[in-house]
Amino acid sequence: WWTNNTENGNEEVMFRASNDGGHHFGDKINLSNSPDTQSQTAEILTVGDSVFVTWWELNENVHPHTNESVLRVSTDAGQTFGPVINLGTNGTITTAGNNSTTATTS
Repeated sequence: WWTNNTENGNEEVMFRASNDGGHHFGDKINLSNSPDTQSQTAEILTVGDSVFVTWWELNENVHPHTNESVLRVSTDAGQTFGPVINLGTNGTITTAGNNSTTATTS
């Protein structure tokens, strides 16, 4: 889901995994963790133990404004996620550093 109920007041993409059919959920993970942009329109796809989460990063602090489609992938049923992958409009795919994410309590 995406929410603006965060410490920095902007929209972030959040995730919680369940491994028992929705009876219990793990700790929430902030997948976007982007204090300078608005993370919106999250979508999710699962295939076996792989979880794919995409969303849009809108940066209104630059001119012209940017709107980037990004992706994070988990191969362990949502327990951890790889880095943010920027899905470029010209066919170029880049990663935004080495920022793997694991669940944390808050």
